[in-house]
Amino acid sequence: MALSRHTDPDPYARGWRTEVRDLIAWRRVLKRMRAVLRSAVTTFVVLTLTLWLMPGVASTDLLDILGLVVMVAVVGAVLRPLLLLGITALGGWGAMLLGVVAQVAVMVIALELDPAEQISGFPTLVAAAILAVVVAALLDWMADSGSDDTFVREARRLMRGVRRRAARRSGGPLITFRRPRPGAEPGLLIVQLDGVAEPVLRWAVRAGNLPTLGHWLRTGSHSMRGWHTGLPSTTPASQAGILHGATRQIPGFRWFEKETGKLMVSNRPRDAAIIEKRLSDGRGLLRDGGVSISNAFSGDAATNLLTVSHAALPGRSARGWAAFMASPYGFTRALVLGVAEVFTELHQARLQRRRNLQPRVSRSGAFLALRPASMLLRDVNVSLMAEQMARGVPAIYCDLVDYDEVAHHAGPARPESMRQLESLDRMLGVLERLAPEAARHYHLVVLSDHGQSQGATFRQRYGETLDEVVDRLAGADEAAGPQMPAEEEGKVEPESTPTPSAPLLVVSSGNLSLIYLTKVPHRLNRAAIDHAYPRLVDGLAAHPGVGLVVAQTDEGPVAYGTDGSHRLRDGMITGADPLLPYGPAACHDLLRHQSSVHLGDLVVISSVDPVTHEVAAFEELVGSHGGLGGWQTDAVLVHPAGWPIARELEGPDAIHRQLVEWLEMLGLRKEPLYAEDLDPAGTARLSPSRDG
Repeated sequence: MALSRHTDPDPYARGWRTEVRDLIAWRRVLKRMRAVLRSAVTTFVVLTLTLWLMPGVASTDLLDILGLVVMVAVVGAVLRPLLLLGITALGGWGAMLLGVVAQVAVMVIALELDPAEQISGFPTLVAAAILAVVVAALLDWMADSGSDDTFVREARRLMRGVRRRAARRSGGPLITFRRPRPGAEPGLLIVQLDGVAEPVLRWAVRAGNLPTLGHWLRTGSHSMRGWHTGLPSTTPASQAGILHGATRQIPGFRWFEKETGKLMVSNRPRDAAIIEKRLSDGRGLLRDGGVSISNAFSGDAATNLLTVSHAALPGRSARGWAAFMASPYGFTRALVLGVAEVFTELHQARLQRRRNLQPRVSRSGAFLALRPASMLLRDVNVSLMAEQMARGVPAIYCDLVDYDEVAHHAGPARPESMRQLESLDRMLGVLERLAPEAARHYHLVVLSDHGQSQGATFRQRYGETLDEVVDRLAGADEAAGPQMPAEEEGKVEPESTPTPSAPLLVVSSGNLSLIYLTKVPHRLNRAAIDHAYPRLVDGLAAHPGVGLVVAQTDEGPVAYGTDGSHRLRDGMITGADPLLPYGPAACHDLLRHQSSVHLGDLVVISSVDPVTHEVAAFEELVGSHGGLGGWQTDAVLVHPAGWPIARELEGPDAIHRQLVEWLEMLGLRKEPLYAEDLDPAGTARLSPSRDG
């Protein structure tokens, strides 16, 4: 008879023997030796270059530099754990500030303690330390050939630490050298590639430029399908639907509320917090212990990290934030490479000008800071996802914005935008490599929230903005509107945005514009608008840059074009159908949009080129979204191939229901989506608080 597992006379001794064998396993020893050797060589080269570049440094020899290498290693081994504790304790901005100086502090102390005293004077010490940190970041990047190997190693170290601490709290051994086993319980990781249109992603996969996604699709582990976003095609509207099933609360990226006289901007934290109260009924996508990372809204998540509606940096409990800030391969590396990204942007913008590439817009000003910031945010997001995967949370939803930010200014299919898409594919590869360290077996779903459409802007084509056109048609009354793109307006204080005191307010999001008659406390119909401004509706509809104008009438909403009209409720067409250039879903999209709360008295969509499918954005963006026309409503969903799709994926609310069903399938939804929550048409029933 086989021996029972309990016959070992000394199970603790056997456990320690296993620990020791794991510790001295030749593969692990070899990896550690290689890591130590690489670190020593990198430090030697960094110090040699730094001492050579610094003026007034005493002459040095090989032994002095080797002694300094040892000193840096010793100081780092002692100081970095203490700095990590300090960064963790501070959290938020404090962690960010200390993360900036952490690597410099290690180098300053090492140089100060150097027995050879090769550098003297505190200002010189600080300058040398900063130079050494910059050179180290560049050398590490070149040593990895631009890969993410170092970043992956740091993330794995973070995940193992998180899991070991969790095991100790659960009664496990105080010290262990064994690596935690991969989790077996299912989990769902949802990664949003902001602004990536389905045709763009499919083309990039076919071109072989996205090896991670391409491998999934070619091996049959995942399937790709498109889904239609509807109107408005913006991140806040899509996430309101995907995370909360409540798109009707958001008529555009920004809008005017006549009841309060307030201009709402959905990526402004204080406005996003108000909007989320209207969206949430406590049954969001992430309610059962989920985590929201870098989203507009929370989805009723238990933990919110860098979520706009919960405006705060990660706190003390987010070890992934602290570890990223403290690591020499984290914040410091991202900061140095971010500066290089600025020079890359300047070079790419210059190439566009020299080649006279059209359409194009200015890529200076605030956008120069957006590119390195988005790269930094991407790395932070992956670190935060790695930490939450190690904690074993049931569901994670994270938005990666790199592509969207660049495509707005460069164009959705331009080379620089495609390079950002390639970097996002690498991040998916990083997450795949980190999966064995997770406390759950995570299934990965990738989706986008909308696409983008390219085109010269309305002002570039016609020499005037839509605000100026409305002002001209309004006669004696003044028309006004925000002057900066919608996505940038949320990053400034409300006091710096135009006051909605003008009789006519023009609020644009991409090639969608909402026009409000601000002096009237309710939405007006066509007859009332014509009485106040007889030239406005017909003048807008006749403008070559305007594709259609939607107004309420006694027969319901009607879309007016240059040579005809389309009654949305019954499909009655008079003259030429203005909806034809926008595709077969345009009528449904516009009719559904008319049920949104706080909608403008007039809804204006710019014209779309029937050949190139280019649109004329009302903002100064060469790649835009928010309205209709082109690829902006063509989003994408990549999911495990065997998972069922229960319905047509029309609109963000349908994506919400599909994701909820997958959570139920995995056993991660405590309370199912009940049948009575669906109306006969198959759309989610909104609670009164969300229905407006």
